[in-house]
Amino acid sequence: MRHLRAPDARLFSRVASAHPMLPWLAGAAVMGLSGNRGARRAALRGTGSLALASAAVGIAAKSASSHRFLPRPATRALPSGHAVAVAAFASAVALESPLLGAALVPLAAAAAVFRARTGTRSPGDVLAGAVLGAGVAAATCRWWPLHVDEPAHAARPNVPVPALPAGQGLIAVVNSDAGGDTPAEAELRILLPMADIRLCESGVDLHLVLERAVKDVLARGGALGVVGGDGTVNAAAVRATESGLPLAVFPAGTLNHFAADLGLATLKSTADAVEAGCGGAVDLGRVTSADGAGTYFLNTFSIGVYPELVRAREAREQRLGKWPALCIGLLRVLADGTPSQVTVDGRHRRLWLLFAGNSRYDPPGFAPSYRRSLNDGLLDIRTVDGSHPFARTRLVTAFLTGTLARSRVYQATTVTRLRIDGMGEEEDYTRDGEVSPAADTLHLDKAIGTLTVYLPPPQ
Repeated sequence: MRHLRAPDARLFSRVASAHPMLPWLAGAAVMGLSGNRGARRAALRGTGSLALASAAVGIAAKSASSHRFLPRPATRALPSGHAVAVAAFASAVALESPLLGAALVPLAAAAAVFRARTGTRSPGDVLAGAVLGAGVAAATCRWWPLHVDEPAHAARPNVPVPALPAGQGLIAVVNSDAGGDTPAEAELRILLPMADIRLCESGVDLHLVLERAVKDVLARGGALGVVGGDGTVNAAAVRATESGLPLAVFPAGTLNHFAADLGLATLKSTADAVEAGCGGAVDLGRVTSADGAGTYFLNTFSIGVYPELVRAREAREQRLGKWPALCIGLLRVLADGTPSQVTVDGRHRRLWLLFAGNSRYDPPGFAPSYRRSLNDGLLDIRTVDGSHPFARTRLVTAFLTGTLARSRVYQATTVTRLRIDGMGEEEDYTRDGEVSPAADTLHLDKAIGTLTVYLPPPQ
């Protein structure tokens, strides 16, 4: 023990001299690199809350010390800055992930008690700091509502959803051009060794490969599968709907919004659903031109600057995080873009953007991210009006202050159908990330419960 005392003292001295926030930031880095979506969200909310709490305490301390008429110990009467930051981080993590919170909250409490017992700060200062930090974490929900990690609600399936042990009877088309980094084909062959897996090589027409797969499924019986991102899934969903086949959605694209809302986060989760034979029916959004030509969207339809906003956010999201990237992207797009002149349900509008979601999206603000139901029969409509004075400035201000719901520039509603006139020859629209030329008149509505998909077995 005598030999261990000296190195122990040196180690304690180095740890004590380090910045008190470093262990928490290191924990956030570990959570962010874990690959788990919930852990990444917890790390982002925790880091943001810690930064807000530290900034608030710093501003308060500076303000108190600047008043010369106050006695010098007045600044020490403020809540413990360390307790504020630690409580903000741990509380924010617990909001996103109760499991991670159960591990971090006791550590945060122990750190706060240690500061009180050593006399660094009084118990009252530490307690006040913990309450303030938890309040800062809760306040972030105003700008960034909590995500619910549950599959969106679906109706009873309209066509049989057969259980396919080892994938026998499943024909799955793999899009080699999908944006994911995982070798999806090889993994799928391991998960479902009896499945008929067909690779659509780069340059080959995906639609032809899907049509052949549909014909073979109809002749043999079984189900259609698709491996790719939202654009690939859209093409397969149209053919599955028209042919009355259940669709197995294997997420292998860049973002996989539709699969995420179905509760299918990995290839294995879909493989388990296929073997269990669990499924349901979901709505499709529909876009129809005046000549009767129509197409579908699984997630979103938009006109105006929204497609550019999404691309600007995604280009910065990995480096900055979702919300800072969204803010910077919003400023860039509004600075360079121009509003569209269209007529919506007979009313002339000057719009920066019109967003239509297939079913109601959350959160209710400017950045729709996920759905709690996929069979509510509604279109989620969100618009930004460009006819008001200083519309761009008012939009950004409302976005940053969390008052978007009360802004006259931003409107949100739900409808069952919508008509858009006056698109013009140079206008485009975006559906599920794919850009298409727009006809002068477009009708939006819902094909209710027309697509049957495999879903995770009930837990």
